[in-house]
Formats: sequence, C-alpha cells, structure tokens
Amino acid sequence: MLNSTWPIIGFNIFVLAMLALDLYLHRDNKEVSLRHALGWSAFWVGCAIIFNAIIYFFWEAINPASLLTNQEAALAFTTGYLIEKSLSIDNLFVFAMIFSAFAVPRAYQHKVLFYGVVGALIMRGIMIVAGSALIAKYHWLLYVFGVLLILSGVKMAFFKADAGLNNNRLILALSKRLPMTDDFRGAAFWVYEHGRRLATPLLLVVIIVELTDLMFAIDSIPAIFSVTTDPFLVYTANVMALLGLRSLFFVLESLMERFRYLHYGLACMLGFVGVKMLLLDTAWAIPTPVSLLVIVFVLMTSIICSLYRRPDAPPVMALPNIMQPMPEKTIN
Repeated sequence: MLNSTWPIIGFNIFVLAMLALDLYLHRDNKEVSLRHALGWSAFWVGCAIIFNAIIYFFWEAINPASLLTNQEAALAFTTGYLIEKSLSIDNLFVFAMIFSAFAVPRAYQHKVLFYGVVGALIMRGIMIVAGSALIAKYHWLLYVFGVLLILSGVKMAFFKADAGLNNNRLILALSKRLPMTDDFRGAAFWVYEHGRRLATPLLLVVIIVELTDLMFAIDSIPAIFSVTTDPFLVYTANVMALLGLRSLFFVLESLMERFRYLHYGLACMLGFVGVKMLLLDTAWAIPTPVSLLVIVFVLMTSIICSLYRRPDAPPVMALPNIMQPMPEKTIN
C-alpha cells in the first residue's frame, strides 16, 4: 500500500484533466477520422511510456514501502498494461457489434465510448480496491482467480460473435421499461416530449456498453493480479490502458474483420495468466519477464496469422430483437 495518497491523487488529477480535454475537443460530435484516431492512439501510448519511465526512476519516492525495485515495478506496469490493452481489444469487437446492432451513427460513437470509459474507470477502481483488500486478507483467492481465468480462456476460444446480443433478455427488459423515443435525437441521451422525459436509444447503448465492460472486467482485473498485487500499479495500468480505448476503436474498426484468430490468442493469454497465478507460490513460479515475452509472442502470432489469412466470408451479425420496429408509444 502507498504511504502517501499524493501519488494517486496526482495521477487522478492528470486523468481528469485529460478526460476534460478529450471531451472539449470532441464537443461537436463529429465523425472521428482515421488520422485523428491514430494521433490520439499514439498520444495515449506515449503517455503510458512516459508514466512507466516515471515509475522506473521514481518508484522509491512513489511507494517507499514497496518490496519491488524500480526495475521490477516498471516491468510489472508494462506487463499489466499489455495484458489490459490486449484484453480491451476483445471489448472493441463487442462494442463494434453493439454499434452495428443499434445502428449508432459514427458521429455519436465517440460520445458513447467516452461515457463508457468514464463508467469503466469508476467501476474498475472500486473492483481493484476491493480485490486488493480481499487478496491481502485471503491469499487463497489468487488460486480461485487462476481457475476462473483458465475457464474464461476456454470460453473465449469458443465465443460466438453474435451470442451476446441476440434475444438478450436484459436489453429487451430495459427497452420495455425505460420510456424511450423510437429513434436517435442527435447526440442527446434525454429529451422532453409532450411533457414527458424520454430516454433515447443512445442512452440504452451506453448502458449496454457499461454492462459489457463490467463483464470483461471480471476477467481483466484478476489477470493483472497475476503480475502484481500492488494496488497503485494495478490501478494505473488499468487506467492507462482504458484511456486509449476510444481512439483504438476507430483505428481498428476497419480492420476488425481481418483479426480472425485474435480471440484465440487472447484465450491462450488468459489461460497462461491463469496457470501463472496457480503457480505463484510454487517452485515453478513464472517470472514476470517470461510472462511479458509469452504475452507478446502469443498476441503477435495471432495477429500475424489473422493478417496472413483473409476470412473466407465477412461475418454476419444477426440483429437482436430490440432492433425490430418498435410499436407506437401512446402519450397520456
């Protein structure tokens, strides 16, 4: 744990400032170009590299009570960042499916992702604090996490692209119980019509994105605990990976159909991380540098194989029932 709260306060101030800047620069809800997305992706990766350099040179000042050396802390951050960044790519595939199913205009997708990321930062912060406290008190939970990660890897290997939305009861329940307009009203989440406050489908998409990210966090948070249990490193690696999620989505959007084997690579990575967690307290414990090399190798192999072999046919995504024509609402 940190002896001082100033490092985490300073980091959160930086994050809030960057989110405010991002929101201000995209206040016009314009369609994000590939060039713009590439620039922002490079910016967020650069921020992660600079922050990692700060950890490397000033770790003893940031957390004097840590048992990690400066080099070990920087290596743990790098490995955790790559794990979270890699798993976030799988989020992007699902986000693309959600946007397609709900026919979200490209000009509004950045706004949805922005609020989705803000919600994800809050949820993951709570989960990391709770997880760190539980692991500190019940060390055996690491083994439970390890088993869950292996099972998640097996499940991901057989994941169906359209299984998450078709006939989804939660989506149908929300659409029926939430007073909603029949179509988008610009970038608004709420509108007033006939004296009533109605949600727009854009709000429903944000809710679905938040819930989807929560499900992915159940895998990604335990995964980084296999690298380090230091709350500061776990939290900052998660946040830095999430901050670049929006721009990365628009960079990879046109290439998603090419990443045919990526989810197999991510499944292998989850399985490896689960095994690493089970071996933490044994003579066969896997060092962090080895973990970093394995993760990079698996991801690069799956990406190269995906780019080398083009899919036989573009994937067909069935629309959920929510996208069927909605009945006329009666205004009392």
